[in-house]
Amino acid sequence: MYTRVQTAQKKWGGSLTAIDNWLEERQQLIVSYCKLAALPPFDSKRTTLPSQAAVQEFCQVLVDYLSAGHFEVYERIVSECAVNGTDSRKLADSLYPKIAVSTDLALNFNDLYAEHLSTRHSGAFDRELSALGQALEERFEYEDQLINTLYEKHTDTSVSA
Repeated sequence: MYTRVQTAQKKWGGSLTAIDNWLEERQQLIVSYCKLAALPPFDSKRTTLPSQAAVQEFCQVLVDYLSAGHFEVYERIVSECAVNGTDSRKLADSLYPKIAVSTDLALNFNDLYAEHLSTRHSGAFDRELSALGQALEERFEYEDQLINTLYEKHTDTSVSA
């Protein structure tokens, strides 16, 4: 996941402020996820559940990232596609339902775990966190397709956000 965001920052960095900010939020989300999941280089030998504060912090970063996508970047992509081409709009329309799957999963995770320490059970929490990680990886791939379309076809008319 982290390699993907670094590649995205190199490829599209500096093209649009909204994209730069969103990729920075993605990087924060990935780091927060890796800490919570105890993935290297963080504590890879976690034997207990993470603290409620750590879960809340992750959920806040997660919701912020989802919000930035839906209410800033996706809106920008849709408006640019409406002005500059139907092919891009078709791509966006085909990808949004796929992205929505991970949004639903992420919001469900947030609802289950952000405020409710007593509902966290090790097996279920770890399974759901892993499923969320896989969904986010797929989401990043779809989002990168949208960003690439915006970058390749629409940056001439949109220098900054």
